[in-house]
Amino acid sequence: MTPVYITPIHNRVLLKRVEGKVTTDSGLIIPENAKEKPQIAVVIAVGPGQYFNGKRIPLAVKPQDVVLFGKYSGQDFEYGGEKYLFALEQELLGVLEGYQEEV
Repeated sequence: MTPVYITPIHNRVLLKRVEGKVTTDSGLIIPENAKEKPQIAVVIAVGPGQYFNGKRIPLAVKPQDVVLFGKYSGQDFEYGGEKYLFALEQELLGVLEGYQEEV
């Protein structure tokens, strides 16, 4: 993976999607244009948080957390040949504890 030198600002989170399956359970190969984008991602970097009543409120997630996010959340972009997603912390639905990627 290319080193990332992007620091999110305020309450933004930089995510890298966890790639979904490329075959069905029965062995059929799913073409790239027919696959749904995964809604699970690894947190790469987090912003410092937003100010509220003069105090900075830190984010609830940290780098290396695996999170679930909404289907239309965030903004996709490409950097250094890798695809990433910027999202607001509020767009994250939860942290997946003990997540194991499917093989």
